[in-house]
Amino acid sequence: MNKKIILVFTLVLAAFLTVGAVSAEGFLDFLNGDSSSGSNDEKTFVVGFSEFPPFGYKDANGEYIGFDLDLAKEVAKRNNWTFKAQPIIDWESKEVELNANEIDCIWSEFTIDGREDDYTWSDPYFNSSQVIVVKSNSGIDSLDDLNGKVLEVQSESSAYNAIQNNKTLKDSFAEINKVGDDDTALMDLGSGICDAVIMDFPSANYRITERFHDTDFKILDEHVTHEKYGVAFKKGNDEMRDQVQKTLDEMFKDGTVDKIAQKYDDYGISEELLHM
Repeated sequence: MNKKIILVFTLVLAAFLTVGAVSAEGFLDFLNGDSSSGSNDEKTFVVGFSEFPPFGYKDANGEYIGFDLDLAKEVAKRNNWTFKAQPIIDWESKEVELNANEIDCIWSEFTIDGREDDYTWSDPYFNSSQVIVVKSNSGIDSLDDLNGKVLEVQSESSAYNAIQNNKTLKDSFAEINKVGDDDTALMDLGSGICDAVIMDFPSANYRITERFHDTDFKILDEHVTHEKYGVAFKKGNDEMRDQVQKTLDEMFKDGTVDKIAQKYDDYGISEELLHM
């Protein structure tokens, strides 16, 4: 009988120590910033983005920069978070990475319009539009001139959604082809594989200015759609959204957002800011 009591006591004690160890480990993880729900001085702010210059891209030194990433870095700094830019290699997997807590948010020239119920959003901070890029010598000067032409667009992008939602314009094209990224589309445009590319206005501005030196391509004056950018968080993650929003509001108020925008003024960033 005594041996049975001793055995039961031993098993209970072992279970208690195991639970205690797990609890202690969880507590230490929290202190080290590994908790997915808490916030503390050591927390890492992981920002998911795709390379959409001038919002997020790699400079000549291999450092990730851009309007969106510069804003995110400042938000992290003001909250005593460690900033980490996490490239989203496959843009179609962005929501999977967010829901798996591999990233804390998507901050990447990301359009709210049409996705309002898919994420928990910050307030919009930037006005943008979808535009058509053609070759300078193409003779295409308006949307009406696109009738019977071949269009390329990045798959699963706001530009793709814009063309799908504009039936009249969509039906005017002889062919619409999806590609992996805007650079591929512009190279195809240059080589004559397609006649036009639809993409975000700031991104088009950047690529034409920096990579094609304004001579090869032009942007049509008529814009296809107008939209707003925001920071997307996992559905229901109001706590982090509220903290980021609070910090962004402070940055708008003290002029920091305008100062960062001025770095990218050549691409029209300052002109399109929404003031909160």
